[in-house]
Amino acid sequence: MLRPAPSGALGASWNLLRRQLQQVLAFASLIVLVAFFGVANPNFLTWSNMSGILLSTAVIGILALGTTFVIITAGIELSLGTGMTLAAVMTGVVLTSWGLPLLVGVVVGILTGALIGFINGFNVAVLKIPPFIATLAMMLIAQGLALVISGTAPIYFTDAPGFTDISLGSLIPGVQLPNAVLILFLLTAIAAVILSKSILGRYSFAIGSNEEAAGLSGINTGKWKIAIYTLSGCFMGIAGVVLAARLNSAQPSLGIGYELQAIAAVVIGGTSLQGGKGSIIGTLIGALIVGTVTNGLRIMSIPQEWQTVVIGLVILAAVYTDILRRRKQT
Repeated sequence: MLRPAPSGALGASWNLLRRQLQQVLAFASLIVLVAFFGVANPNFLTWSNMSGILLSTAVIGILALGTTFVIITAGIELSLGTGMTLAAVMTGVVLTSWGLPLLVGVVVGILTGALIGFINGFNVAVLKIPPFIATLAMMLIAQGLALVISGTAPIYFTDAPGFTDISLGSLIPGVQLPNAVLILFLLTAIAAVILSKSILGRYSFAIGSNEEAAGLSGINTGKWKIAIYTLSGCFMGIAGVVLAARLNSAQPSLGIGYELQAIAAVVIGGTSLQGGKGSIIGTLIGALIVGTVTNGLRIMSIPQEWQTVVIGLVILAAVYTDILRRRKQT
């Protein structure tokens, strides 16, 4: 005679099924959007345009992967855009002004992002500054430093051969798939393993679900928050290098607004702003949805201001859907 499964196992299975269903629905929404824009404009479904969507999504996607961990802890990261810009500027200074090797410039860019993340984590975990205020202040600081260090002028990488190949080159012969897209997919796999298989991932969910209970169970929440924000900063630094390589320049005034698109991708992908729930695959799908909507509206000649309105409405819909899910759970 078969015994009924324990309620705990049933609950875990139901939660897993529900998360998978949310990802399927997000993916179905992506397919519907692609079909809609494909019918509206035949040029949308060309390989060159699809490749362009993936390329433009790469930076937003990389930023979103890192901030997924932060949002799962019920935090927020508003310095993504300007922090990414500062990382790009530092890479430019190392490669052009100092004339150091390409690898050194890339490492400095990534470490710049990691340092920004570490400071954000320290401010949130140790100084107990609310994440919104701490990262908002860092957003302004990074923006100012990028302008000061660059002298308010773009830094061009014409004297750094091979730098643009980081984004625009192709490691796969015969396939027009930019390296930036491969970097996005590789980082997605790494982030998925970290979130689902590592202690940092498990503690991210624990802190986001109930930080007080996590602390009482012996988790040093402050230490792990710093680690989580630092990890997000590493993704920020990588995004800065990828963006600079794509543009072949570090634009010190660029960056504002990227954080909103990245957060939108995370929320659209099913990660809750209240913490305790999220997935990397969902974030990737969310980033692709943001990229598809932006490209589709642009190819339909919709004015930029209306594109911004549509993205805002998509964010509202995603957040409201999360609120409804929370109400049903309670």
